[in-house]
Amino acid sequence: MADLDGTFIEVEVTSDAASDVELARKLEEVCPVDIFAATDSGVEIVRGNLDECVLCELCLDAAPDGAVVVRKLYDGTELKR
Repeated sequence: MADLDGTFIEVEVTSDAASDVELARKLEEVCPVDIFAATDSGVEIVRGNLDECVLCELCLDAAPDGAVVVRKLYDGTELKR
C-alpha cells in the first residue's frame, strides 16, 4: 500500500505507457482533476492531485488496456481495462 497520508486513490501507469509522449498528452487532456502531467519524456503522476480523483475512468478509456490502473486504497479494489 502506498504511503500517502490522506490519499485514498493510487494511480499506476506501466513503464511502457509512462514513456509514451502521445499517451501522456492524451491522459493530461482527459483527466478532469489534473492527475497526469505530460512531459518531454512521457507522463508523470501529479501526486498532490490524487486525492481529487473522481473515479471517472476517462484515463482508463484513453489508455491501452492494462496501461493504467486506479487503486482504491480504502477497499483494495482496482479499476483497469
